[in-house]
Amino acid sequence: MIDRQEILSQIGAASQPWDVLVIGGGATGLGAAVEAAARGYRTLLVERSDFVKETSSRSTKLVHGGVRYLEQMNLTLVLDALRERGHMLRNAPHLVHDLCFVVPAYSYFSLPYYGVGLKVYERLSGKLSFGRSELLSRESTLARLPGVTGDHLCGGILYHDGQFDDARYAIALLRTLQDHGGTAINYVEATGLIERGGKIAGIRAHDLEDGCDFEVQAKAVINACGVHAEETLALDGRPRGSFLVVSQGSHFVLPRSFLPGNTALMIPKTADGRVLFAIPWLGALLVGTTDVPVHTTSPEPRALPEEKKFLRDHIARYLGRAPRPEEILSVWSGLRPLVRKGGVRTSKLSRDHTILVSASGLITVTGGKWTTYRRMGQDTVDRATQVAGLPKRSSPTLELKLHGWTADTTTANSPWESVYGSDLPALRALSAQDSSLDALLHPRLPFRRREVVWAARYEMARKVEDVLARRTRALFLDARAAIEAAPAVADLLASELHRCDAWKADDLRSFQETAKGYLYEE
Repeated sequence: MIDRQEILSQIGAASQPWDVLVIGGGATGLGAAVEAAARGYRTLLVERSDFVKETSSRSTKLVHGGVRYLEQMNLTLVLDALRERGHMLRNAPHLVHDLCFVVPAYSYFSLPYYGVGLKVYERLSGKLSFGRSELLSRESTLARLPGVTGDHLCGGILYHDGQFDDARYAIALLRTLQDHGGTAINYVEATGLIERGGKIAGIRAHDLEDGCDFEVQAKAVINACGVHAEETLALDGRPRGSFLVVSQGSHFVLPRSFLPGNTALMIPKTADGRVLFAIPWLGALLVGTTDVPVHTTSPEPRALPEEKKFLRDHIARYLGRAPRPEEILSVWSGLRPLVRKGGVRTSKLSRDHTILVSASGLITVTGGKWTTYRRMGQDTVDRATQVAGLPKRSSPTLELKLHGWTADTTTANSPWESVYGSDLPALRALSAQDSSLDALLHPRLPFRRREVVWAARYEMARKVEDVLARRTRALFLDARAAIEAAPAVADLLASELHRCDAWKADDLRSFQETAKGYLYEE
């Protein structure tokens, strides 16, 4: 069991500076922290809200090389991403799996054009290929994609890519960090930087749970705050708005009846230049994403009216009809940090990552994409060792198995259970100890009461939202069901964390207010 107070005591009692301190608990920060800890550096990560609260839990759930980057001739990014995709599958087979995609062709020109492109995509992955691409007849395409619009359909192209659950993968990174001796804490905010002789020597921190302030000394400080990276740079004196562009992507979750079967749909070019996906996910259908520039950041971004219209219009165009409001189970948005390049649409900006070392020694990493998180972490820690003068050690993460790794994923009774990997027997043992924990949280959700207890004891969940949004995916899967399940989660969490009734009521009220934003409104 993980004791938060014990972690805070260890942080406060540290007499020597940490080798590496990471600010930000998204994919980039967790990847960098795992990289540092796996190399044997004393590593601490602090996150001001919950791990992957924002961008990294709001992706399209794909581990992919990026088909559209191939069309943009960004071969370096595609090659790197395909390589990393293969190693994500090898290092976390309980979290990453192969998924078949079909590109429907509505003109005869599209068949050879996309067929050749996807064959190149397959060949670039080499020995790490997920499977062969092939041309499909009109009949085979309709069989693979029942429900797809058949008017003017000429055929299709089948190819393979990867799917994962982003938030659960992040929790596996958190547990892997801890397995390698690293320390992480959520709900601790970096409020300032400590300088000595013009060089960063640590941070001033504020515990958002108990209100305490303290200092943390570190040899290398990494700013991995994603869309908020410029906020941390501002603490170092750099003006805001200097190098990041923020893009928003939104998704709908629909009943699986809109596209039955186990094959995903990919539309390679939409009106805004994005690739659009409709993919099976935990018994539902995930449709997205959009790409619109936004000028403000929020921990809970909301889909804009034009994004909702875009998704409804494209669902109607390719799946036969627009969903009725009550059929949209959840709607959610995420923000992407993109490195500024003047006069270029956000959909055209590169997803390559950027590492910036300030004169003070603050190391900032931003940009990139989920699939390349490990490479971003490796490059960032390489720079950190140079800046801080740490002993050089080679990276072990290319072949590093993540927490929960197991070669046998057949013991899971559902796609959801598989994310626990080798921890699944221990999770099930909770139900053996208390049969009430075997009950579902809600009839429309695949999650059980035991997952709440597990999240509190072993995954650092502190709030109802942590459980329903990220330890399980209830809020992203079916917002109405999540709201209805919330009181039971609050009871379980309050018992595990020894919270009073007033805390339970306040936290439940906070979650319900947040969850309303996931309900579709015209």
